[in-house]
Amino acid sequence: MAMKQRFAVQHGDVFPQGAFLKGEVEPVLDFQAGKRADGSMPQQLDKDTGLPVWQVVILDADDTAGKKDTAITVKFAAKHQPVPPANDTPFPWTPVEFVGLTALPYVEYTGGKNKEGQDRTRITWSYRAESMIKPGDNAARKPAAGAAPGSKAAA
Repeated sequence: MAMKQRFAVQHGDVFPQGAFLKGEVEPVLDFQAGKRADGSMPQQLDKDTGLPVWQVVILDADDTAGKKDTAITVKFAAKHQPVPPANDTPFPWTPVEFVGLTALPYVEYTGGKNKEGQDRTRITWSYRAESMIKPGDNAARKPAAGAAPGSKAAA
């Protein structure tokens, strides 16, 4: 059995202490393509779907996360710009939960050489999601109507 490069992960497994949107949803620019006549860069298109790619920067609330792992980019392939949930907190960061989250591990060159003369590298992750919602609004994770909390509803 071949394992897909990108695999599904649960939001709570990646962001067990929560995730907070920092800034706005932005288009991912395609630096491989040439500039347009007006000098602007075109938006990157997803290789599999042909849809435009968008991104958000997320603050990981995990206080044990290292400095390089606190701000994380999550990308979306969507025809229209994804809309984050409303921020009904007094804070500047919007709490979000990702639906359809996938992860892709890759090796990142961090610069320089170690004592053995090898390149300094680390395993890091690329994340994609289908959408983002207000935490707790994921209907797929809620028990069916009439089901007791903690019980599995019959399908």
